Amino acid sequence: MVNKVIRTVLTLLGVTLGLAVVTLLKSVFEINFMQNNNYLIYIGAGLLGGLILFLSSSIIMKLFNNIVNKAEGELQKVPASDIILGSIGLIVGLVIAYLLSTPVINIPYVGEALSIILYILLGYLGMSVPTKKRDDFKNLANYFKRSQGKTKNNTESIVVKPKVLDTSVIIDGRISDICETGFIEGPLVIPEFVLEELRHIADSSDSLKRIRGRRGLDILNKIQKEIDIEVIIDSKDFEDIAEVDSKLLKLAQVLNGKVVTNDFNLNKVAEFHGVDVLNINELANAVKPVVLPGEEMVVMVVKDGKESGQGVAYLDDGTMIVVDSGRKHIGETIGVMVTSVLQTAAGRMIFAKPKYMVDKAV
Repeated sequence: MVNKVIRTVLTLLGVTLGLAVVTLLKSVFEINFMQNNNYLIYIGAGLLGGLILFLSSSIIMKLFNNIVNKAEGELQKVPASDIILGSIGLIVGLVIAYLLSTPVINIPYVGEALSIILYILLGYLGMSVPTKKRDDFKNLANYFKRSQGKTKNNTESIVVKPKVLDTSVIIDGRISDICETGFIEGPLVIPEFVLEELRHIADSSDSLKRIRGRRGLDILNKIQKEIDIEVIIDSKDFEDIAEVDSKLLKLAQVLNGKVVTNDFNLNKVAEFHGVDVLNINELANAVKPVVLPGEEMVVMVVKDGKESGQGVAYLDDGTMIVVDSGRKHIGETIGVMVTSVLQTAAGRMIFAKPKYMVDKAV
């Protein structure tokens, strides 16, 4: 139905153009048609114009659809903030060009050319400068918000930032348990390029990678279907950036969100770029129970330690306990006393001695 309407409009447009061409030729070249056949020439020109556009309407519509689809595809790659800033900048640039061209257009011979150049130049600058300096505009807006916040006594509404998940934290799986407890607020953003990476891992010929990839997809399905939290699949893809981690940081900057990860290196790179990070490993270490020197506990020694005579035990949360002289107690459950606690980037490590050795020394 829509195609028929468009073809009808194009046909009528062709008729109008045919009549206009005849009128233009008659006025410019002063062609005098015979009085009796004057209307036949107009009718013929109108029918010819209408026929040409009717026959070429399918080509015109196809070309128009290709242009629209291509423009739509390019616009989808551009963040909404850039489109808004570019539109505002274009309007401002054209207004400035209008004000400047008013005195310039009266210059003999070159006035119109200079006016056109002003419109093109200032329109382009109006679009490009705000988009390239969007971070500066964002910082300026934040500065004004902070300034206004200092003068207002009313409580400001808290804006919850979106949480952008990376591949490693999805495969890890603990993010679903944390979301289920309600400790994470705001929408979870799953980028399309992360889903694509998960799909490649799930289709890997390596059985271990395949299991990890499928586990990640299962975790996402669980979060989306079973947990009461908003999940957004973001289709933005930065084709000029090759690394997935770099795309992740760029997306977090565009969305003004936080990256959720358990990758130590990504954490450091994000800090360098000024992107907020929620590290699952840091959260796990923070919620582990505090153990103080002199505290007693009962553990099972499971294996040798690195140093001679040492044994290794584990708490329920996975914290490693190095038991001095514990090698001879492998497979036994013994009482130990904590001698020191070491906090490392990998987690917390506890050093202890068998309780009977401490009692004997006393």
